Amino acid sequence: MTMKITTWNVNGIRAALGKGLATWIQTEKPDILCLQEIKAKPEQLSESQLNFPGYKVIWNPAERPGYSGVATFLREDQIEVNLGLGEARFDVEGRVIRSRHPGFLLYNIYFPNGQRGQDRVDYKLDFYSYLLGMCDQLHNDNENIILTGDFNTAHHPIDLRHPKENEKNSGFLPEEREWVDRFLDHEFVDIYRQLYPERVQYTWWTYISNARQRNVGWRIDYFLVSKNLAPRIKDVIIMDEVLGSDHCPVSLIIE
Repeated sequence: MTMKITTWNVNGIRAALGKGLATWIQTEKPDILCLQEIKAKPEQLSESQLNFPGYKVIWNPAERPGYSGVATFLREDQIEVNLGLGEARFDVEGRVIRSRHPGFLLYNIYFPNGQRGQDRVDYKLDFYSYLLGMCDQLHNDNENIILTGDFNTAHHPIDLRHPKENEKNSGFLPEEREWVDRFLDHEFVDIYRQLYPERVQYTWWTYISNARQRNVGWRIDYFLVSKNLAPRIKDVIIMDEVLGSDHCPVSLIIE
C-alpha cells in the first residue's frame, strides 16, 4: 500500500482557489497535502472556500495578515498535530505544522525567505539551526522524519538555471546551501536528488520576464527524509506542468 504526500507553495490560498485549487485537490487526491504561503486565516475564507470533501484541514496562519502561513490537509482522523517549533520568534510567522503518521513524523514547512536583507538571512539561518536541533533530538529518539515544503534555498548548481549569476543572492548563498548540507550530514536524504541525480527540474519560477515559459527556474521545494525511511520511497514527482502559483506541486510516493 502506498501513500501520496504532496507539497505546494500556493502563494495565497484565496488566489489559488480562484485558479481551481479545490478541483485540483479532488482530482489529484493526495493522502496528505502540505500547503505553504497560504497568506490567509481560515476566518477570511467563505464557507464554500473551506469545503474540502474528504479532508480535515489543520491551519497555522501567521499573526500578520496576508503573510506566510501553512495548512496541512489530512484524510486520516485522530492524528497527533503540533503547530510551530515552540519558539515564539518563528511561530508568529506561521511556518510549521508537524503531524504524526504510522512510521514517521511529517513537517510541513515554509522556510523564511532571506531576500529582504541580511537580518532576514540571519533569521533564516537561525530557523534552519533551530529545526535541525529538534530533528537531531527526534533522530536520537529513533523517530523517522519527513521534512517538506518551500526551503527557499537551491542546493546545488543543477538546482537553478543561472547558478553563477545568483551566488550573491539569497536562496543560493554559500551559507544557506551549507545548511542543506548539514541536514544531509545529520541523517537526512534529499530523496528527489537521490532518485534522479542528473535530472534538471525546477519547482519555482519568478513571475518576471516569462521565466516559467522559458523554464528559468529554481528547485527549492523538497522532501528531506530520514535515511531509514529512504528505502520506502517509491518516487518523487515534480508536477511542473501544474499552474496556479509561481511554484508547482511536488509529490512523494511512500510505501
